[in-house]
Amino acid sequence: MKKNRLIFILLINVFLCSISLKSQEYNNENKLFDGNKFHSKKEYINSESKFREAISIDNEKSVGHFNLGNTHFKSSNFDPALRRYFQSQKSSTSKSEKHKAFHNMGNVYMKKKEYGKAVESYKNALRNNSMDDETRYNFALAKELLEKQKQENKNSDSKNKNDKNENKGDKDSESEDKKNNDKNENSNKDQNSEKNDDSNPDAENKKSEEGKDKQDKKQKPKIKEGQLSNEQVKSILEAMSNQEKDVQEKVNKSKIKGVKLKNEKDW
Repeated sequence: MKKNRLIFILLINVFLCSISLKSQEYNNENKLFDGNKFHSKKEYINSESKFREAISIDNEKSVGHFNLGNTHFKSSNFDPALRRYFQSQKSSTSKSEKHKAFHNMGNVYMKKKEYGKAVESYKNALRNNSMDDETRYNFALAKELLEKQKQENKNSDSKNKNDKNENKGDKDSESEDKKNNDKNENSNKDQNSEKNDDSNPDAENKKSEEGKDKQDKKQKPKIKEGQLSNEQVKSILEAMSNQEKDVQEKVNKSKIKGVKLKNEKDW
């Protein structure tokens, strides 16, 4: 009797679990259906809400992630779309589902102009369905755009390198010009200094007077004591005194009459 009772309880539990699973699946299908309906009407906010509810009911089902990825893609939310497509291909149980997820990942990378990643995504899609014409076309287009992008980047790098070399050449030229200018300025300063010295009458007169003083001192007779008598020394001193008086009188006369200057310039 107890054994039959236990069997009855077990059967009831299995029946209830079955009903629960059927109800859960039914709810999931309803959410996906509603989400697709809003998506077709381009009501992406409502569509996203329904797909999220479907995923919350059954997170392991790839279709919910795939459809939510499509909603993100239509809304230009490319990074969230990539994450959903990636989750979809991981949860996929068939090659057909994987093919669709990888194909759409390639489309997202094309929008982001990441052509290398797009090529790899389309390759993975073709591994799961090599006969899909759209995937093959997109794959060929992604390869072409990738080569074009590489060439543009190469040309850009070359241009930047040339610009850098030109800027370096300009800087070197400016530095050399500055050195030459500084050298010329220093040379001009030296020449002007020499010219100023030559054209300065005060400096020239000073040099002439200094030379004359030295010459007078050199020519002025030196009297050594002991060689002349006292009378001879006295006579010489008187003669020198008279000579100095005559010179002073001539100088005073020339000051009164004035001195005629020569209007010449020394170069």
